Amino acid sequence: MGSDDEVVLLDEYVSMFGMRPRVALALKGIRHESREEDLQNKSPLLLEMNPVHKKIPVLIHNGKPICESLIVVEYIDEVWKEQHPLLPTDPYKRAQARFWADFVDKKIFQCVRGWIRKWKDEEAIYEELIDNLKVLEGVLGEEPYFGGESFGFLDLAVISYYTWFLACEMECKFTFESKCPKLIGWGKRCLQNESISNSIAEPLKLYEFVLQLRKRLGVH
Repeated sequence: MGSDDEVVLLDEYVSMFGMRPRVALALKGIRHESREEDLQNKSPLLLEMNPVHKKIPVLIHNGKPICESLIVVEYIDEVWKEQHPLLPTDPYKRAQARFWADFVDKKIFQCVRGWIRKWKDEEAIYEELIDNLKVLEGVLGEEPYFGGESFGFLDLAVISYYTWFLACEMECKFTFESKCPKLIGWGKRCLQNESISNSIAEPLKLYEFVLQLRKRLGVH
């Protein structure tokens, strides 16, 4: 693709899903315009580009929209394949990366959402979250990254939640490092890369967002 491609990302700062294409574009050095969406007052462009789900993120590449965060990341990886490849070349490893990314969006997301909205007893939510994170530690094994020696697709899927763990920790009676030291070590290693650290939300801002959301929803 040429350097004159028009790339626009419809995004929301706090969204773990919006963080993913931000990281992918940064790692690959893709020049783009980022437009912050107010999901309480969705823009006409968002409604036009994603009329089915009306959600972010949406990547608009030369006027054509691509929706759903992991699909967007795969698209970015395929189009700009020369810069920092994310998906493994081996078909089995690629399938495994997709499987575990799906695990993250089903299991981890429900835990984080449950914490935000206080759907369950606090201790039950934390216990479920830690159990799922320990599963991910098993997937990581002794490798520096889920992608092996380099930051890859599954790393990108998980790192967008990492900053949410740190926000959640502001209400915990424990540290995630005490429960999942390997995963927290992995996260710290990832954030040494400025393309990643500059693309994810700050935990304190996430926590402030949670408090405001709870107030708006009447959750105590």
